Amino acid sequence: MTGTLITVAPTGAEVDKAEVPVLPVTVGELVDTAVKCEAAGASIVHVHLRDDDAKPTLDPVRLRDAVAALRDSTDLIVQLSTGGSVRDGEEARLAVLDAEPDMASCTMGTVNFGDDVFTNRWEFVVRLHERMRELAVVPEYELFDLGHLASLERLLDRHGLPFGDHVHVDFVLGVPGGAAGDASTVTAFAEGVRRYLPEGTTFSATGIGRTTLPVMLASLAHGGHLRVGMEDTVSFARGRPVTGNDQLVARAAEAAALAQRPAISTVEARKLLRMRDSD
Repeated sequence: MTGTLITVAPTGAEVDKAEVPVLPVTVGELVDTAVKCEAAGASIVHVHLRDDDAKPTLDPVRLRDAVAALRDSTDLIVQLSTGGSVRDGEEARLAVLDAEPDMASCTMGTVNFGDDVFTNRWEFVVRLHERMRELAVVPEYELFDLGHLASLERLLDRHGLPFGDHVHVDFVLGVPGGAAGDASTVTAFAEGVRRYLPEGTTFSATGIGRTTLPVMLASLAHGGHLRVGMEDTVSFARGRPVTGNDQLVARAAEAAALAQRPAISTVEARKLLRMRDSD
């Protein structure tokens, strides 16, 4: 792969708007940050939504409104999170797909998440996988631990390839309770992709908090792609808060260019991921 796919995750479900005022939580703020991030080099926006009190929500009307607003204002691939928050139930998470995103996340197993548990039962993972294929939604399989690679191999072997027949995964590293966010862990995951998953599988990597930079650089070194954003870190450097998601995307694009794998366009990203509108 000669270019780099950059995903921005601007909001998440954990960061408190009261503590981080620049966090985008309204649909208007989300669209504004998406426009800036597209200009900075992003081609995918990974979306979590908040309610009127800035708390995580999976409200179906708000989801549809956000998808429509993002499509009206950007050419970004809209990827909805089916993870929600650790307190959301399976049916609400599955219903996220009814908002008709281009992509959606599919987490490949249960993981300790700080003091909480992010539950992803096998039967639920299978339902997500099969429902995405029915709706022509491209999954991003999220892997928080090495065992999730084997789980994904099992899923694909038993239930077939996703829509478009291309497999794309994201390593989410540095979560307390999950795999570490360092270069050696990225190497282990990248080797696992080659061992367990179909030839041609692409991967991106996400480093949480202070692991952002080592994970970013290691992913580029292994030919992987990048996810950045305020869902994953609100610090740009020691003692320097993030001023906006576009600041993180711009740094990722600069790193990709330095690695001689510049950020790819949304058109190129759609072709890479074999999306329904890639032509």
